[in-house]
Amino acid sequence: MALYGSNPLKRSPILQILIPFIIGILYHYYLTLPQWLVIILIPLSLAGLLIFHRIPILARFRHSMLSGIFTAILFFSLGAALSRNQDIRQQSNWFGHHLMDTSSLLLVLEEPLVEKSKSFKAIAAVRASLNNNQAEAVHGKLLIYFSKDSTVRSLGYGSRLIIRQPVREIKSSGNPGAFDFKRYSLFQGITHQVYLRPDDYEVLPGKEQNWFRKQLFASGQFLVQLLRRYIPGRLESGIAEALLIGYKQDLDPEIVQSYSNTGVVHIIAISGLHLGLIYWLLLLLLKPLNKSKKTRWLHAVLVIAGLWSFSFLAGAQPSVLRSALMFSCMVLGNSVSRKSPAINSLAVSAFILLCYNPYWLWDAGFQLSYAAVLSILLFNQPVYNWFYIKNKLLDIAWKMNAVTIAAQILTLPVSLYLFHQFPVSFLFSNFIAVPLSSLLLLGEIFLCIIAFYSPLAEFTGKAIAAGIRLMNAWIERVEQLPFSVWEGIQLSSTQAIWLTGLLLTASYWLMEKSKKAFGVSLFFLLIFSAERFISFREAGGQQKIIVYYVPRMQAIDFIQRRMYWFSGDSTLMQNQLSRNFHLKPSRVLHRVSETDRLNGLLHYEYYYRFGGKNIICLDTTIAYSAPADSIRPVIDLLVLSGNPKIYLKRLAAVLDIRQLVIDGSVPARKAGFWKKDADSLQIPFHDTGEKGAFVMSLN
Repeated sequence: MALYGSNPLKRSPILQILIPFIIGILYHYYLTLPQWLVIILIPLSLAGLLIFHRIPILARFRHSMLSGIFTAILFFSLGAALSRNQDIRQQSNWFGHHLMDTSSLLLVLEEPLVEKSKSFKAIAAVRASLNNNQAEAVHGKLLIYFSKDSTVRSLGYGSRLIIRQPVREIKSSGNPGAFDFKRYSLFQGITHQVYLRPDDYEVLPGKEQNWFRKQLFASGQFLVQLLRRYIPGRLESGIAEALLIGYKQDLDPEIVQSYSNTGVVHIIAISGLHLGLIYWLLLLLLKPLNKSKKTRWLHAVLVIAGLWSFSFLAGAQPSVLRSALMFSCMVLGNSVSRKSPAINSLAVSAFILLCYNPYWLWDAGFQLSYAAVLSILLFNQPVYNWFYIKNKLLDIAWKMNAVTIAAQILTLPVSLYLFHQFPVSFLFSNFIAVPLSSLLLLGEIFLCIIAFYSPLAEFTGKAIAAGIRLMNAWIERVEQLPFSVWEGIQLSSTQAIWLTGLLLTASYWLMEKSKKAFGVSLFFLLIFSAERFISFREAGGQQKIIVYYVPRMQAIDFIQRRMYWFSGDSTLMQNQLSRNFHLKPSRVLHRVSETDRLNGLLHYEYYYRFGGKNIICLDTTIAYSAPADSIRPVIDLLVLSGNPKIYLKRLAAVLDIRQLVIDGSVPARKAGFWKKDADSLQIPFHDTGEKGAFVMSLN
């Protein structure tokens, strides 16, 4: 579908309700619409629409804008109401409202255990809160981490437990720009977590299982074992598992980073690409049924059945179910009306999904899937028309690249905002990786079909492994190209919106020669450039000290303008994954690069002088000695790390401490003692384990 000669809003009525619906979801989450106002607005807007459709036709025509206003208010209010209802903390029987220090909880494991390096993880549903031998029905979810021992392996989906260990709320690291794990968990209905040793829980007899979910887990485990059996090589089988069913436990972190850097990470994140391939294959196989009006309905039924069968085979993950619904709406739209624009079907699927879970609006997979499909619908044909190629093979190759280019147009702002990098080499990597991964996926489906015949299955598995090695080698080679990835891009949410508006209006201007679109695109360009200029100007004048929260490690950044100097554990500097997770987001946010020398920073052992402030960072026991003149030196910031034998009262007797910070390397018990002393001495303190990173602005 192109933009030619049409207004997408007029051609897609569902967009007219989807936009205010999304605005309502966003408004309630960030600004909170009072419940009483929602209760008033919904019936008032419904009454307004009812009255409007009762007045004479001529009056309706004259005041048609009123219908749009009432409709927008109705769906804005509905979005806000659903957003509020989705927040489990707003529900009276949420277990968090009934927790006491002596509470025990009755839990049911909602999934099989997932093995981690030092524990097993599972999501559990809370069924009851037990207080003083009284059981009260509650609901909610929490994360459980089991210590590794011989008994925990007997647990699985549906296991029923009573836990006596106090649970604690999930918290994010609080580091600037870091992934908000608390919000991510909340959007899945998970609010608490707990670490359990064998003595902390009791396993009840019997299991509480849903037959359908049990079959999903069983089929997923069966496919994982089948792929491991026939595809040689741990790296190759790990890629195959992710490619077919989205199982990511066996993926190598380094190869995942390579896929991300080259713009092909969507290959191993089961999503619209996989469903798109299955959709194309079903359309190809069932094409004869679509030629006759009598069998067109059967064509639609079989295509939709095939899409959902694959979705359930792949474990019924939210990302693949969203894609299945999206393609199902497109199939139904085409079968009902050939003239129905695909963008309307796309909007219908988005509306249905957001009605089910408004918080999917923040999901990266949701954003990227819809941005990619919408971008392909709008721009694929115009991009393909750039060149006319007579050779059929070259034409097919150009078609695939045209789809890749088209998908990048609207996913660009989303990718820059979420991942802060742009894979410059995406055309080279996708040129081989996309068709090859498609063949590999078809090969894996074929392997599952013929798995009963071992000789053929072994041959197919070896061929798939060889194809995966070829794909990995190509991606790694592309990654090594100069300027293959543009990293460190900081884009705010508003900048992403302005950039999206700029891309849409500029494209419309280029394709439709619309002067109005040209003017709007200039407006978006101006506001985008202005906001970027302001953000760079602010970064150029910043001077900060950031004490990060990194579990069991010290990490401090001294920032001046666009540069930073790091002080902390050397082991952290050697661990790229930890640096990327804990420190890199902040450095991207502040637009800084590393330097080995920072102007104005004085450093001697544990003493620092920066921006006119005196800083002491202690991770070892020191001797206390009172100054000869009895004047205590002013220490603007004292950072305590590790587990040194330091008594804060004795230290405060020789130093005038203005601010205390306890970092993530301090044991909780030790931090508790220091906080009590700081409170009694009236010294402001900040525990990064509870409040996240400490940021001190010096200008």
